[in-house]
Amino acid sequence: MKIAVLSGKGGTGKTTVSINLAKILEISYVDCDVEEPNGFIFMNPKITSSFEVEVEYPVIDKNLCNLCSACVNVCEFSALASTGKEIVVFEKLCHDCGACKMVCKSNALTYQKRSIGKIESGVGNDITCMRGILDVGEPMAVPVIRTLLESLDNNPGLIDCPPGTSCNVVSALRFADAAILVTEPSAFGFHDLQMAVKLVQQYQMPYGIIINKDDNQNNMIKQFCKSDQIPLLGLIPYKMEAAKLYSNGRMLVEEESYQLLFQTIADKVKEVFSWN
Repeated sequence: MKIAVLSGKGGTGKTTVSINLAKILEISYVDCDVEEPNGFIFMNPKITSSFEVEVEYPVIDKNLCNLCSACVNVCEFSALASTGKEIVVFEKLCHDCGACKMVCKSNALTYQKRSIGKIESGVGNDITCMRGILDVGEPMAVPVIRTLLESLDNNPGLIDCPPGTSCNVVSALRFADAAILVTEPSAFGFHDLQMAVKLVQQYQMPYGIIINKDDNQNNMIKQFCKSDQIPLLGLIPYKMEAAKLYSNGRMLVEEESYQLLFQTIADKVKEVFSWN
């Protein structure tokens, strides 16, 4: 079973939940937050494998191009433009769909590859760890996320998704069997949680909610879970102790009280998701 951990907004504690729950469940940890993959700070794996992620982009042969602009007109991503004297390629906007090459009747268009990031894997805290890293300045994370998740085996794993509900998250959810939504008891947290709930419902997968920074009150998140009959997988209290552990690069489960807390959450996860 692959479990996606996501949040409607950043800063809710998604990665904190992911790394500690992966440790307790003894399953692989996969960091898909490729623009800021900080899970390895805590897992501290020894990297044993690394390879680049490449995408294709069009190259125009000026000697063959007749400036018909067919490639420009068919591109839905504005990766090609005509100046009247040449066809200009904006390679970072290219989605590698192949449409431009299909419509080029003068055979002036070919493809070349370029690197946009890399995939790293290793072992840390006695579990397999993998992450994708998007190169600085690259605008599209999806190819890195897709390559990372396509390289997974069939063993159970925990997928640390990007924050929000964008196409980056959708790309990660396609590889998941269940979802954990991490939120916080605030107006912003509740608003973005509702968007995340609608997203996972579209995939018709089992899901549950973990409240981080819980205020020990009957807050709006708890009321929402009760009214909509959404499983509440666990509560992580709002304590200075957690912040100190985090700021020192330590996992919460290194402390006995948090180890017991995440074990309880893990048991609930297995119950709700019919763990095999």
